[in-house]
Amino acid sequence: MTKWAASLLCGLLAVFSTAIAIAQETAEQVVLEADSIAEEDDGNLIIATGSVEATYGSRILRADRLVYDKRTGKVRASGNVAILDEDGTQNFADEVEVNDKLQDGYAVGFSMRLPEGGVATANSAVRQSTGTNALDQAIFTACDVCEEEGVRPTWAVRARRAVLDQNNDIISYRDAVLEVGGLPVFYLPYFFHPDPTAGKRSGFLFPRPGASGRLGFVYGQPYYQVLSPSSDITVTPTFYTRVRPLLEAEYRKRFWSGEINVSGSITFEQDFDNNGERFGDEEVRGHVFGRGLFQIDETFEWGFGVERASDDLFTRRYSIDGGNVRRGLYDGQPRTFLTQVFGVAQTQNFYGDIAVLEFQDLRAENPFLEQPPVTTPILFSERLLDLGRFGRGSVQLSSAVLSRDASEGAAPSINPDSRRVSLGAEWAVTRVLPGGVVVEPFADARGDYYNLDEDATGDANIGRFVGSVGTKLSWPLARPGKHVDLIVTPTVLGAWGLSNSNDIDIPIEDSQLVEFDETRLFDSNGFGNFDLYEGDGRLSVGVAGTAKFKGGAQIQAIAGRRWRSSIDENFDVGTNLDGNSSDWVAGVSASFGQLLRINTRMRLDSEDFSINRLDARVTTNFWRFNGSARYFRVDPDVRPNIDVPDEGIDFNSTFTITKNWAVRYGQLRDFTEQNDLRRTVGFVYSDNCSSFELAYLRTESIDRTLGPNDAVFFRFTLKSLGEF
Repeated sequence: MTKWAASLLCGLLAVFSTAIAIAQETAEQVVLEADSIAEEDDGNLIIATGSVEATYGSRILRADRLVYDKRTGKVRASGNVAILDEDGTQNFADEVEVNDKLQDGYAVGFSMRLPEGGVATANSAVRQSTGTNALDQAIFTACDVCEEEGVRPTWAVRARRAVLDQNNDIISYRDAVLEVGGLPVFYLPYFFHPDPTAGKRSGFLFPRPGASGRLGFVYGQPYYQVLSPSSDITVTPTFYTRVRPLLEAEYRKRFWSGEINVSGSITFEQDFDNNGERFGDEEVRGHVFGRGLFQIDETFEWGFGVERASDDLFTRRYSIDGGNVRRGLYDGQPRTFLTQVFGVAQTQNFYGDIAVLEFQDLRAENPFLEQPPVTTPILFSERLLDLGRFGRGSVQLSSAVLSRDASEGAAPSINPDSRRVSLGAEWAVTRVLPGGVVVEPFADARGDYYNLDEDATGDANIGRFVGSVGTKLSWPLARPGKHVDLIVTPTVLGAWGLSNSNDIDIPIEDSQLVEFDETRLFDSNGFGNFDLYEGDGRLSVGVAGTAKFKGGAQIQAIAGRRWRSSIDENFDVGTNLDGNSSDWVAGVSASFGQLLRINTRMRLDSEDFSINRLDARVTTNFWRFNGSARYFRVDPDVRPNIDVPDEGIDFNSTFTITKNWAVRYGQLRDFTEQNDLRRTVGFVYSDNCSSFELAYLRTESIDRTLGPNDAVFFRFTLKSLGEF
């Protein structure tokens, strides 16, 4: 209700200020036109009648009659009073009167139309010399108001009286009612809030009620406190009928060089299951999410990101969102919180970053049976070199220090603590031969030094030198056509590197989930990280093609395969480089405008072309249907220690029934476990001033003591008022 009241009261002031401006006698201030203008009472009374139009700056006043009394200093405009503001706001009144000091005045039959389409009315508007402005029988709606009889706006707010106290910058209301479709649905006998034109003010925000089978009935009451012009805090005590209260808070602050945002919660409670049944010890529990970024100068910046919870299921138990959001230099992983502090330096030909990372694994079982490491720190830097006609080069420096908690009760660790430093260089040059063949010779070399736990590996220090030389040949072939342009580029990459590049005692930390696919088909090293390196001889053959249709549609595809001169036991089947040849890798994307978009990536078995991995995404928008679907499947043959395929579909859609009504359906189905990780069905109503949504949500995933859950939620948004 903040915006409508402010608009009404500002409109009142606009009417008064325009009226007093019209009363000034200087021609430079006002241009007055009327059918007749006369002076009476010895010139003390100026009367303009008939199609009165007065222009003051960019503001225009129209009325049937305007009277200015020099003795009392009052100006009165009556009869179809209309004032047009520069921003497009239209103010109307039956009659307006104000004194020349803008201290006292009134407007009768006042109404206004805002540029955004809102409409506000009041039987009367009064301004007093004490600094208060009062509206009687005020009504506001942001909906289009139809002149058709019997048609009501979707929603409107009525208040018996609204008062703006300019001394305290407070707007108060008496008997305010929210009407939906002409029916009253919400009533407040009295409430107040700060004037939005006065800047940030402290106070209570809209409550957050709800219900949950796990938590019972829920009521949260946010309180907003302004700490300074550049900082604030919102504190929200939340009460539940099944468990103890939770206190949440969010702190925000801006600096001249950056900003921080930190939120968290705290409670003193036991564990509880999906039904709200409590067990275990009472403890202080909570979570904290935070981020900060600061620009030191044009070259350097630093920041931090925090994600931490007292126990694995805390955020799920209390339905707290916000985890796994990128809060810094590195992204977190699902069900894994990441805390980081980082610094970045970047110029035109140099990039460097350094970070300290700590992970919190929230999963019941880690698929790698591995305790996440703490990096103290991890560093990467690269300097680009322009070698002119000799090509381009770069020099990289990288290091990583990883350690794990060795305290009693900590999760077991396969990999020992390690410290690595790497120094490498790359070179490449591009030449175009007669006939359009593109030749790109390249070379790379890197030295790695590892300091390890001697008790775990038997060797405290491991050093290695890796490197490769090779050439990539490509031949882009183009064929313009009447209906479609075709571009086909066959490509061959051949490289030879040092043998025995991977030492079995080197812990594999940064390459556990790396897989050779079409995005790395023509890279010298099939792994972009450090712990594994693809040495020996390798040959990649593939072809990429693009079809551009004159109507705007486009299809792109790439496919190929890699051969290796020898087998490296450090590459398992999941890497797609475990034998002398890789599986076939391919990617296809097609765009037919909004009608259809397809993006597919796949890995086909090298023997029988069966699908070992497939990720297909489709989006469409036609007629009244808008939807997207993603199907994924990973065969167990390419997933070590997994006996069943990882398979599922994620589907979301909206079908528009009428201009205002639509139905939504979404499903995330796990075919492996035969359950729905998420299923949603709902109805949506929307028009130019409001949106209502009623939805049913079902989840069937089970995580230790938390199991399937059903929920029904209702959300409505009113233009200018906000979301509830």
